[in-house]
Amino acid sequence: MLKQIFLKLTVMIFLVSGTAFPTNAQDGLSADEIVQKADQKFKGKSSIGTMRMTIVRPSWKRTIEMKTWSLGDDYFMVYITAPAKEKGQAFLKRQNEMWNWIPTIERLIKLPPSMMMQSWMGSDFTNDDLMKESSIVKDYDKKIVGSETFEGLECHKIQLLPKPEAAVVWGKIIIWISQKEFFQMKAEYYDEFGDRVQTMTGSNIKLLDDRKLPATLTIKKEDKPGEKTILEFTAIDFNVPIEKSFFFATTYEKNPLKTQPNENHPFAGLAEFMAQQEKNPYHGSIRFLWGYFFGFNELHAGRHLQ
Repeated sequence: MLKQIFLKLTVMIFLVSGTAFPTNAQDGLSADEIVQKADQKFKGKSSIGTMRMTIVRPSWKRTIEMKTWSLGDDYFMVYITAPAKEKGQAFLKRQNEMWNWIPTIERLIKLPPSMMMQSWMGSDFTNDDLMKESSIVKDYDKKIVGSETFEGLECHKIQLLPKPEAAVVWGKIIIWISQKEFFQMKAEYYDEFGDRVQTMTGSNIKLLDDRKLPATLTIKKEDKPGEKTILEFTAIDFNVPIEKSFFFATTYEKNPLKTQPNENHPFAGLAEFMAQQEKNPYHGSIRFLWGYFFGFNELHAGRHLQ
Protein backbone atom coordinates (compact mmCIF):
# COMPACT_ATOMS: atom_id res chain seq x y z
CA MET A 1 0.00 0.00 0.00
CA LEU A 2 1.17 4.06 -0.97
CA LYS A 3 0.03 8.80 0.00
CA GLN A 4 -0.32 6.93 -3.19
CA ILE A 5 0.82 1.75 -1.01
CA PHE A 6 -0.78 3.49 -0.22
CA LEU A 7 -1.12 6.91 -3.97
CA LYS A 8 0.45 8.22 -6.45
CA LEU A 9 -0.08 4.47 -6.38
CA THR A 10 -3.04 5.86 -8.15
CA VAL A 11 -1.85 8.17 -10.99
CA MET A 12 -1.04 7.48 -14.61
CA ILE A 13 0.07 9.47 -17.76
CA PHE A 14 0.31 9.50 -21.49
CA LEU A 15 1.66 12.18 -23.84
CA VAL A 16 -1.13 12.99 -26.24
CA SER A 17 -1.18 14.82 -29.56
CA GLY A 18 -3.95 15.87 -31.89
CA THR A 19 -7.31 17.58 -31.47
CA ALA A 20 -8.37 18.41 -27.94
CA PHE A 21 -11.54 16.78 -26.61
CA PRO A 22 -14.29 18.53 -24.62
CA THR A 23 -13.74 19.20 -20.95
CA ASN A 24 -16.79 17.18 -19.98
CA ALA A 25 -17.28 13.54 -20.87
CA GLN A 26 -20.38 12.08 -22.43
CA ASP A 27 -21.67 11.05 -19.03
CA GLY A 28 -21.65 14.70 -17.95
CA LEU A 29 -18.84 14.35 -15.41
CA SER A 30 -15.94 16.78 -15.49
CA ALA A 31 -12.32 15.65 -15.41
CA ASP A 32 -12.10 16.69 -11.75
CA GLU A 33 -15.15 14.61 -10.85
CA ILE A 34 -13.89 11.54 -12.70
CA VAL A 35 -10.48 11.68 -11.02
CA GLN A 36 -12.06 12.24 -7.60
CA LYS A 37 -14.37 9.25 -8.02
CA ALA A 38 -11.48 7.03 -9.13
CA ASP A 39 -9.26 8.26 -6.30
CA GLN A 40 -11.91 7.62 -3.65
CA LYS A 41 -12.67 4.18 -5.06
CA PHE A 42 -9.00 3.27 -4.89
CA LYS A 43 -8.36 4.64 -1.42
CA GLY A 44 -11.63 5.05 0.44
CA LYS A 45 -11.79 7.35 3.45
CA SER A 46 -9.46 5.01 5.34
CA SER A 47 -7.98 1.54 4.91
CA ILE A 48 -6.01 -1.28 6.48
CA GLY A 49 -4.38 -3.79 4.14
CA THR A 50 -1.55 -6.11 3.22
CA MET A 51 0.57 -5.94 0.07
CA ARG A 52 3.30 -7.88 -1.67
CA MET A 53 5.92 -6.16 -3.82
CA THR A 54 8.12 -8.10 -6.24
CA ILE A 55 11.19 -6.39 -7.70
CA VAL A 56 12.25 -8.01 -10.98
CA ARG A 57 15.72 -7.56 -12.47
CA PRO A 58 17.42 -9.40 -15.37
CA SER A 59 19.44 -11.67 -13.07
CA TRP A 60 17.41 -11.72 -9.84
CA LYS A 61 14.15 -10.87 -8.11
CA ARG A 62 13.04 -10.39 -4.54
CA THR A 63 9.73 -9.99 -2.70
CA ILE A 64 8.80 -7.65 0.13
CA GLU A 65 5.61 -8.04 2.18
CA MET A 66 4.01 -5.23 4.16
CA LYS A 67 1.05 -4.07 6.18
CA THR A 68 -0.49 -0.63 5.56
CA TRP A 69 -2.80 1.86 7.25
CA SER A 70 -4.23 5.05 5.72
CA LEU A 71 -6.56 7.89 6.68
CA GLY A 72 -7.51 10.36 3.95
CA ASP A 73 -4.63 12.04 2.12
CA ASP A 74 -2.71 13.13 5.21
CA TYR A 75 -1.93 9.93 7.11
CA PHE A 76 -0.30 6.77 5.80
CA MET A 77 1.90 4.09 7.30
CA VAL A 78 3.75 1.07 5.88
CA TYR A 79 5.23 -1.64 8.10
CA ILE A 80 7.54 -4.23 6.50
CA THR A 81 6.75 -7.80 7.59
CA ALA A 82 9.08 -9.81 5.29
CA PRO A 83 11.78 -10.72 4.41
CA ALA A 84 13.70 -10.98 7.68
CA LYS A 85 16.41 -8.57 6.50
CA GLU A 86 13.92 -5.70 6.12
CA LYS A 87 11.37 -6.80 8.72
CA GLY A 88 10.54 -4.10 11.24
CA GLN A 89 11.15 -1.12 8.97
CA ALA A 90 8.35 1.43 8.98
CA PHE A 91 7.46 4.44 6.86
CA LEU A 92 5.07 7.10 8.11
CA LYS A 93 3.42 10.04 6.38
CA ARG A 94 1.86 12.43 8.87
CA GLN A 95 0.43 15.47 7.10
CA ASN A 96 3.53 17.09 5.55
CA GLU A 97 6.03 15.02 7.52
CA MET A 98 7.67 11.87 6.15
CA TRP A 99 9.53 9.48 8.44
CA ASN A 100 11.49 6.23 8.07
CA TRP A 101 12.29 3.94 11.00
CA ILE A 102 15.30 1.61 10.54
CA PRO A 103 15.27 -0.98 13.36
CA THR A 104 18.71 -2.51 12.71
CA ILE A 105 20.37 0.75 13.72
CA GLU A 106 17.46 2.07 15.83
CA ARG A 107 17.38 5.27 13.86
CA LEU A 108 14.44 7.48 12.93
CA ILE A 109 14.98 9.55 9.77
CA LYS A 110 12.84 12.43 8.57
CA LEU A 111 12.72 12.37 4.77
CA PRO A 112 13.18 15.78 3.07
CA PRO A 113 11.21 16.66 -0.09
CA SER A 114 14.38 16.13 -2.13
CA MET A 115 14.17 12.39 -1.39
CA MET A 116 10.66 11.89 -2.79
CA MET A 117 11.97 10.84 -6.22
CA GLN A 118 14.40 8.30 -4.78
CA SER A 119 13.73 4.58 -5.08
CA TRP A 120 11.57 3.03 -2.36
CA MET A 121 13.15 -0.13 -0.92
CA GLY A 122 15.21 -0.61 -4.09
CA SER A 123 12.10 -0.88 -6.28
CA ASP A 124 10.90 1.08 -9.31
CA PHE A 125 8.44 2.92 -7.08
CA THR A 126 9.56 6.21 -5.59
CA ASN A 127 9.04 7.42 -2.03
CA ASP A 128 6.31 9.67 -3.41
CA ASP A 129 4.53 6.71 -5.04
CA LEU A 130 4.31 4.67 -1.86
CA MET A 131 3.95 7.42 0.68
CA LYS A 132 1.50 9.51 -1.33
CA GLU A 133 3.01 12.91 -0.65
CA SER A 134 1.29 14.48 -3.64
CA SER A 135 -2.43 14.25 -4.40
CA ILE A 136 -3.87 13.86 -7.90
CA VAL A 137 -7.10 15.40 -6.62
CA LYS A 138 -5.65 18.54 -5.02
CA ASP A 139 -2.31 19.23 -6.73
CA TYR A 140 -3.16 19.02 -10.45
CA ASP A 141 -5.35 20.81 -13.00
CA LYS A 142 -7.23 18.25 -15.10
CA LYS A 143 -8.62 18.03 -18.62
CA ILE A 144 -10.19 15.20 -20.60
CA VAL A 145 -8.12 14.76 -23.76
CA GLY A 146 -9.73 11.71 -25.29
CA SER A 147 -10.87 8.14 -24.81
CA GLU A 148 -9.19 4.81 -25.49
CA THR A 149 -9.82 1.11 -24.90
CA PHE A 150 -7.33 -0.51 -22.53
CA GLU A 151 -7.52 -4.16 -21.45
CA GLY A 152 -11.02 -4.33 -22.92
CA LEU A 153 -12.32 -1.35 -20.96
CA GLU A 154 -13.34 1.97 -22.51
CA CYS A 155 -11.33 4.60 -20.63
CA HIS A 156 -11.21 8.36 -20.26
CA LYS A 157 -7.76 9.83 -20.96
CA ILE A 158 -7.25 12.70 -18.56
CA GLN A 159 -4.27 15.04 -18.59
CA LEU A 160 -2.98 16.33 -15.27
CA LEU A 161 -0.71 19.38 -15.07
CA PRO A 162 0.65 20.55 -11.70
CA LYS A 163 -0.85 23.67 -10.20
CA PRO A 164 1.64 26.56 -9.93
CA GLU A 165 1.77 26.39 -6.14
CA ALA A 166 1.88 22.58 -5.89
CA ALA A 167 5.06 20.90 -4.65
CA VAL A 168 4.93 17.81 -6.89
CA VAL A 169 7.56 15.62 -8.51
CA TRP A 170 5.99 15.12 -11.96
CA GLY A 171 5.77 17.66 -14.75
CA LYS A 172 2.79 16.00 -16.40
CA ILE A 173 0.38 13.12 -15.81
CA ILE A 174 -2.32 11.58 -17.99
CA ILE A 175 -4.41 8.79 -16.51
CA TRP A 176 -6.61 6.11 -18.09
CA ILE A 177 -9.80 5.72 -15.99
CA SER A 178 -12.48 3.25 -17.06
CA GLN A 179 -15.71 5.04 -17.92
CA LYS A 180 -18.13 2.71 -16.15
CA GLU A 181 -16.18 1.37 -13.19
CA PHE A 182 -13.73 4.24 -12.50
CA PHE A 183 -10.78 1.84 -12.42
CA GLN A 184 -7.38 3.51 -12.79
CA MET A 185 -5.92 1.32 -15.51
CA LYS A 186 -2.79 2.97 -16.85
CA ALA A 187 -0.42 5.89 -16.38
CA GLU A 188 2.72 7.32 -17.87
CA TYR A 189 4.77 9.81 -15.90
CA TYR A 190 6.76 12.68 -17.43
CA ASP A 191 9.40 14.91 -15.91
CA GLU A 192 9.47 18.69 -16.11
CA PHE A 193 11.23 18.52 -19.50
CA GLY A 194 8.48 16.42 -21.07
CA ASP A 195 10.44 13.14 -21.11
CA ARG A 196 8.56 9.99 -20.17
CA VAL A 197 10.07 8.47 -17.04
CA GLN A 198 7.88 5.51 -16.15
CA THR A 199 4.67 3.65 -16.99
CA MET A 200 2.28 2.04 -14.54
CA THR A 201 -0.51 -0.38 -15.48
CA GLY A 202 -3.32 -1.96 -13.48
CA SER A 203 -4.48 -5.56 -13.90
CA ASN A 204 -6.00 -8.56 -12.10
CA ILE A 205 -9.34 -6.91 -11.34
CA LYS A 206 -10.97 -8.61 -8.38
CA LEU A 207 -13.14 -7.98 -5.34
CA LEU A 208 -11.28 -6.26 -2.51
CA ASP A 209 -13.51 -5.76 0.49
CA ASP A 210 -16.69 -4.11 -0.85
CA ARG A 211 -15.45 -3.10 -4.32
CA LYS A 212 -13.72 -4.40 -7.43
CA LEU A 213 -10.30 -2.91 -8.19
CA PRO A 214 -7.15 -3.67 -10.18
CA ALA A 215 -5.35 -5.71 -7.51
CA THR A 216 -1.98 -5.60 -9.27
CA LEU A 217 0.07 -2.55 -10.27
CA THR A 218 3.13 -2.96 -12.49
CA ILE A 219 5.61 -0.16 -13.00
CA LYS A 220 8.43 0.03 -15.56
CA LYS A 221 11.13 2.65 -16.05
CA GLU A 222 11.76 3.95 -19.58
CA ASP A 223 15.54 3.79 -19.24
CA LYS A 224 15.65 0.28 -17.73
CA PRO A 225 14.26 -2.31 -20.17
CA GLY A 226 13.78 -5.76 -18.69
CA GLU A 227 13.20 -4.38 -15.21
CA LYS A 228 9.90 -3.90 -13.40
CA THR A 229 8.22 -3.83 -10.00
CA ILE A 230 4.92 -5.57 -9.30
CA LEU A 231 2.74 -4.47 -6.38
CA GLU A 232 -0.09 -6.80 -5.36
CA PHE A 233 -2.89 -5.93 -2.95
CA THR A 234 -3.43 -9.23 -1.13
CA ALA A 235 -6.13 -7.94 1.25
CA ILE A 236 -7.67 -4.60 2.14
CA ASP A 237 -10.50 -3.26 4.29
CA PHE A 238 -11.90 0.15 3.35
CA ASN A 239 -13.54 2.85 5.47
CA VAL A 240 -12.44 1.35 8.76
CA PRO A 241 -12.76 3.55 11.90
CA ILE A 242 -9.16 4.79 12.22
CA GLU A 243 -8.61 7.92 14.32
CA LYS A 244 -5.87 10.48 13.72
CA SER A 245 -4.49 9.54 17.13
CA PHE A 246 -3.39 6.23 15.60
CA PHE A 247 -0.84 8.18 13.55
CA PHE A 248 -0.28 11.13 15.85
CA ALA A 249 -0.98 10.53 19.55
CA THR A 250 0.49 12.74 22.25
CA THR A 251 -0.10 10.50 25.27
CA TYR A 252 -0.34 6.81 25.94
CA GLU A 253 -3.99 7.21 26.97
CA LYS A 254 -4.83 8.54 23.49
CA ASN A 255 -3.12 5.67 21.73
CA PRO A 256 -5.56 3.05 20.40
CA LEU A 257 -3.07 0.24 21.06
CA LYS A 258 -3.72 0.47 24.80
CA THR A 259 -6.90 -1.56 24.30
CA GLN A 260 -6.34 -5.27 24.71
CA PRO A 261 -6.91 -7.30 21.53
CA ASN A 262 -10.50 -8.36 20.94
CA GLU A 263 -12.25 -9.10 17.67
CA ASN A 264 -14.75 -6.25 18.04
CA HIS A 265 -12.24 -3.46 18.58
CA PRO A 266 -11.27 -1.59 15.38
CA PHE A 267 -7.57 -1.77 16.31
CA ALA A 268 -7.63 -5.37 17.51
CA GLY A 269 -5.77 -6.61 14.43
CA LEU A 270 -2.98 -4.09 14.89
CA ALA A 271 -2.74 -4.65 18.64
CA GLU A 272 -2.47 -8.39 18.11
CA PHE A 273 0.03 -7.86 15.29
CA MET A 274 2.28 -5.71 17.47
CA ALA A 275 1.96 -8.10 20.41
CA GLN A 276 3.25 -10.91 18.22
CA GLN A 277 6.46 -8.95 17.59
CA GLU A 278 7.80 -10.21 20.94
CA LYS A 279 8.72 -13.33 19.02
CA ASN A 280 11.18 -11.55 16.71
CA PRO A 281 14.56 -9.89 17.42
CA TYR A 282 13.25 -6.41 16.66
CA HIS A 283 10.80 -6.39 19.57
CA GLY A 284 12.78 -3.80 21.53
CA SER A 285 13.17 -1.63 18.46
CA ILE A 286 9.44 -1.72 17.83
CA ARG A 287 8.77 -0.41 21.33
CA PHE A 288 11.16 2.44 20.63
CA LEU A 289 9.51 3.13 17.26
CA TRP A 290 6.01 3.43 18.67
CA GLY A 291 7.25 5.66 21.46
CA TYR A 292 8.84 7.97 18.90
CA PHE A 293 5.85 8.08 16.58
CA PHE A 294 2.97 8.07 19.01
CA GLY A 295 4.25 9.90 22.03
CA PHE A 296 4.03 7.23 24.75
CA ASN A 297 7.19 6.09 26.46
CA GLU A 298 8.97 2.78 26.13
CA LEU A 299 7.78 1.64 29.55
CA HIS A 300 4.12 2.05 28.58
CA ALA A 301 4.75 0.35 25.25
CA GLY A 302 6.45 -2.55 26.98
CA ARG A 303 3.53 -3.01 29.38
CA HIS A 304 1.13 -3.20 26.49
CA LEU A 305 3.16 -5.60 24.37
CA GLN A 306 3.95 -7.99 27.21
